[in-house]
Amino acid sequence: MSGLSSVRFGIWYCCLSLLLALPHARDRISNGTHQQQQLVSLQKNQPQFAISSINGEDQQTKRPQLIKPEEQIGDIEDLFGEEDTQKIRASLLEWYDKNQRDLPWRTSTKKSENGENVQEEEEEKRAYGVWVSEVMLQQTRVQTVIDYYNRWMLKWPTLQHLSQASLEEVNEMWAGLGYYRRARFLLEGAKMIVAEGSEFPNTVSALRKVPGIGDYTAGAIASIAFKQVVPVVDGNVVRVLARLKAISANPKDKTTVKNFWKLAAQLVDPSRPGDFNQSLMELGATLCTPLNPNCTLCPVSSQCRALHNSRNDESVMVTDYPMKVVKAKQRNDFSTVSVVEISRSQDRSQQAKSNSRVLLVKRPDEGLLAGLWEFPCVTLDEEADLSMRRKLIDQLLKKSFKLNPPKNCNVISRELVGEFVHIFSHIRRKIYVELLVLHLKGSELSLEHHVLFEEDDINTTEWKLLDSEAVSRMGLTSAVRKVYSMVQKFKQDGSSNSSVPLRKRPKCS
Repeated sequence: MSGLSSVRFGIWYCCLSLLLALPHARDRISNGTHQQQQLVSLQKNQPQFAISSINGEDQQTKRPQLIKPEEQIGDIEDLFGEEDTQKIRASLLEWYDKNQRDLPWRTSTKKSENGENVQEEEEEKRAYGVWVSEVMLQQTRVQTVIDYYNRWMLKWPTLQHLSQASLEEVNEMWAGLGYYRRARFLLEGAKMIVAEGSEFPNTVSALRKVPGIGDYTAGAIASIAFKQVVPVVDGNVVRVLARLKAISANPKDKTTVKNFWKLAAQLVDPSRPGDFNQSLMELGATLCTPLNPNCTLCPVSSQCRALHNSRNDESVMVTDYPMKVVKAKQRNDFSTVSVVEISRSQDRSQQAKSNSRVLLVKRPDEGLLAGLWEFPCVTLDEEADLSMRRKLIDQLLKKSFKLNPPKNCNVISRELVGEFVHIFSHIRRKIYVELLVLHLKGSELSLEHHVLFEEDDINTTEWKLLDSEAVSRMGLTSAVRKVYSMVQKFKQDGSSNSSVPLRKRPKCS
């Protein structure tokens, strides 16, 4: 072969080799790109909870790290594997059957020998009982609720009975439980269901249309009373789930809450949804408590990643889960309350025998403690001295009740009874209490139609004049009842020291 031919052959051979190698290179590039895309996709689809793996080789048992809310969004469909799900269901239900507390609103579905379900109560009555109990249990301890629940069901055993009650009757029954808006929603919901002539709603979507029923209450009623396979998520359930999966996300964040609902939905036992949901709540209430969890007795401790982490690292504790959320600081305000007694006698020494009556005022239908009864009061943003407090009370009595001493009434006595602090969920209120005894001028036979009620006066303020026995029977809030107890004790102490000269009567400001 000539030199030129050899060169041509070499060039031809190199080109042929390149052409043959090109598809393999293209495949390797394609495969590498595909693997990189799979990795990116996998990372994107990983749940963004701070979750520790029990069996993973790269397990890090450090104290939970704070994650930004936007980083907590993820696909959590596979967080509970099938095997874990089955174990958790079986363990919790077995434990619940043996250890559930005996509570008046709690019923379960029993099975006869031939496997047919036998319900202890009719579904609607059961749903009503679950509804009442769940509403009462919001923000209230179980032991406190038991007595209230029993008295409520004795007075209004069915939805139809409750629908015929008045708001005042309901508030009287609710007195002392607090958060009175809950009672109003129960009454409004009962009236709505009965008015529509429909059966008790049995699905979450239908239940959500009833006033005051949110996702949690709807899930509880639907699963416990109607065996709907739906989850419930409350504070107890969040705590159990957070520890099972070692989730260190903010439990109050909206995205996190949604993810907890998805987790709970994965676990619900399809054959016993109501009992399973109650077992989760029971576990959180009795063993998996916020501060002192009893992990030794926990039926799902073998599946608990928080417990696993704590055993592998002394710096980690089960109580690290879920993240502690700092509560908003309570605001301070002040209130001056005047217990106004209308006396039939002008003689101060005869007050105890004068059959005097006390003035009660109904609060507005909206806002804090809506529609409840109280003594005349003025709420302040800042503290005021005695003179200013009395001036504000006098203005209120004159404007709302035409009580204007000495023009149409005389002040028999006006004394400072004391003060105390009452805590609402978001308010710390300092309350000053006084006793103001008045004698109306003119007719003493019909107090309600003298001064306080004039036919030509349009007054939207609702009020009552009641004797002490009637006041004691009223459904008053704990703060109002505290005020009245202070006044009663003050009067008793005064009468027991009747030999002591009476204090000089203060002038009405």
